[in-house]
Amino acid sequence: MPPIDTHSRDCCPAMSRRGMLRASAAGFGWLAAQALLAGESAAALPPADASYRVPARAKRIIFMFMKGGPSQVDTFDYKPKLQADDGKELPFDKPRVQFAPTGNLLGSPWKFRQHGQSGIHVSELFPHVARHVDDICFLNSCHGTNSAHGGAVLKLHTGSDTFVRPGMGAWVNYGLGTDNDNLPGFLTICPTLAHGGLNNWNSAFLPAEYQGVPLGVASRPATEARVKYMGNPRWSTAVQRRQLDFLSSLDGAAGLPADGQLDARLKSFELAFRMQAEMPGLQDLSQETPETLALYGIDEARTENFGRQCLMARRFAEAGVRFVQVTHSDAKVQWDQHGDLLAGHTEKASEVDKPIAGLLADLKRRGLLDDTLVVWGGEFGRTPVAQGKDGRDHNPDGYTMWMAGGGVKGGQRYGATDEYGYYAVENRMHIHDVHATMLWLLGIDHLKLTYRHAGRDFRLTDVAGHVHHGVMA
Repeated sequence: MPPIDTHSRDCCPAMSRRGMLRASAAGFGWLAAQALLAGESAAALPPADASYRVPARAKRIIFMFMKGGPSQVDTFDYKPKLQADDGKELPFDKPRVQFAPTGNLLGSPWKFRQHGQSGIHVSELFPHVARHVDDICFLNSCHGTNSAHGGAVLKLHTGSDTFVRPGMGAWVNYGLGTDNDNLPGFLTICPTLAHGGLNNWNSAFLPAEYQGVPLGVASRPATEARVKYMGNPRWSTAVQRRQLDFLSSLDGAAGLPADGQLDARLKSFELAFRMQAEMPGLQDLSQETPETLALYGIDEARTENFGRQCLMARRFAEAGVRFVQVTHSDAKVQWDQHGDLLAGHTEKASEVDKPIAGLLADLKRRGLLDDTLVVWGGEFGRTPVAQGKDGRDHNPDGYTMWMAGGGVKGGQRYGATDEYGYYAVENRMHIHDVHATMLWLLGIDHLKLTYRHAGRDFRLTDVAGHVHHGVMA
């Protein structure tokens, strides 16, 4: 066999330096991309089975977020001892960590009256909601771990006040999906951009398709809370369909392993395309009767803004959106009355009382309340002692949220704070417990709905949380 002439041009095909660099670079890039994308692909897989499912009492959830922290002792946690001892010193220790200095006990400036067959006391701040007490379970023993708005808002929405985690709506969307392929599984109407902003409704390490779709922002009127550009004046739906099919074909022809981020982007394009069929009609409240608009207070200036949010929530929930959030907030007062409690809470309650009652009544008459879980609450409550002359400070140690519909036993007060309303003392419900109970009502075992990320399994309640079956019918 003759020796190989390494100097001969015929020993191998000619290759320029540019060609060699292109080929080798593509090869190295391919190896790196294959490893990275394979890892992302494995993490982005949906739950492999339904082992986390339990019998569901609710199909969907509407969460009404009262940003700023409503006062439990002025709304739904009646404390006659607080009224009797107005102006006296608190007879036990205040929390070791407080947000700001506080003084003596401050009785509520509002009267409480009993309502419904259950005879539950409700403040005169909420005369319309009071008519629905027999459908409501008041969670009077909620408590958290953070006395600052930013951390407490994140804790309420994501289960963590220190790390970026998926929002509870994203977890529900991940576990249950949407009931309508033409709509997102998670919508948040007029969300606040403060205190965590989009981190409150993001999907974090969950695939991007499960994140919340925001409609408007809290600082703008609810009339602007709509998905814009739902129609394409340039391309027909047939042309758009061919464009999406072409993108999908390019993705498949590339021969790369599945890419979770790219797949989520393509799914967002597909969802936006399908939303054109239903979203414009759902956003159009002119289809509702004058009687329904009045039920939500949309015919009154004070209640019109939040009333629109609540009516949109009903329309989206009825159309198959799994998790709908509405937020009551603004850039000024909110529910954060460190001073002038009387004026502040009077204003805020008057904006939401009628719309909330309208939502409950509308869901009930449409046969939706039985399988719709309605949740109301803020990021914490307020102190029964005064801040300054006539305000209340933040209080995460004992406050009230409430649930209605969706398998909840109405007409009851579940749990209790002490005789002044400072600390949760009976059937204490940490926010992890609220999340666990909410998921259970939706048919999800919070212990089993997990997602593998960064080498460990995560869940909404992390390593805590207990289901409180006492709230259930």
